[in-house]
Amino acid sequence: MTYTVNCSILLTELPLLERPAAAKAAGFDAVEFWWPFETSVPTDAQVTEFETAIKDAGVQLTGLNFNAGNMPGGDRGLVSWKGRCSEFKDNIDVVAGIGERLGCKAFNALYGNRQDEFTPEEQDELAAKNLAAAAEGVARIGGTVLLEPVSGAPKYPLLTAEDALKVIARVKAESGAQNIKLLADFYHLAVNGDDVESVIENHAKDFGHIQIADNPGRGAPGTGTLPLGEWIARSRELGYDGYIGLEYKEPRESAFSWAIRQRANAN
Repeated sequence: MTYTVNCSILLTELPLLERPAAAKAAGFDAVEFWWPFETSVPTDAQVTEFETAIKDAGVQLTGLNFNAGNMPGGDRGLVSWKGRCSEFKDNIDVVAGIGERLGCKAFNALYGNRQDEFTPEEQDELAAKNLAAAAEGVARIGGTVLLEPVSGAPKYPLLTAEDALKVIARVKAESGAQNIKLLADFYHLAVNGDDVESVIENHAKDFGHIQIADNPGRGAPGTGTLPLGEWIARSRELGYDGYIGLEYKEPRESAFSWAIRQRANAN
């Protein structure tokens, strides 16, 4: 099983730039991040620091989010956010540059919350254009844009796999872009009431990435009741061959104890 550690939600007891090395020390060779900077266009020095931390740790960056705004403050992406279009588009080249230098091919574009002052149709039209621009921007490095249903954000409109797949279909039809896929976060889908088994059976071929956390609690695998192992195995059987993102909340000292047990049982 090829896991990648989400260093934006795990190992948070450490400074961000120390987390890739901590993931490596815990036995993992791959990491992923939400957007690790405060602005869409960080300084060259900030980008170099981030890239150096990845390289020095000896891990592969497998996934990176586009700037999603102030996540702790409730923002969930800039893609459909009218008034911040230029900010999102300026971010595309920075994301693609980091991806090119670090060999990262998967880029998550959070859709953005609904804005009371605009209609859903207005926001969706902007989102389709921005996603097409993002897909074009990362295509030059062989990259794929990911679109993710999310839970726990009342104004975020993509709740189910079907919600995201409809947007993906629109972007493909209007722009011709083919490098945009579903990010199947099994935790978010389950919490939102989606039929995860059905999603896997019907759409594993559309998965660009899988992320996991258990429910209730968004903790490590085994802390809740979700059949994560079964869902992953079935996705593999149906052709998904990518990484499994570990995007759950757990203290550093116990963050990977489930994986240690899993390896011991395998031996």
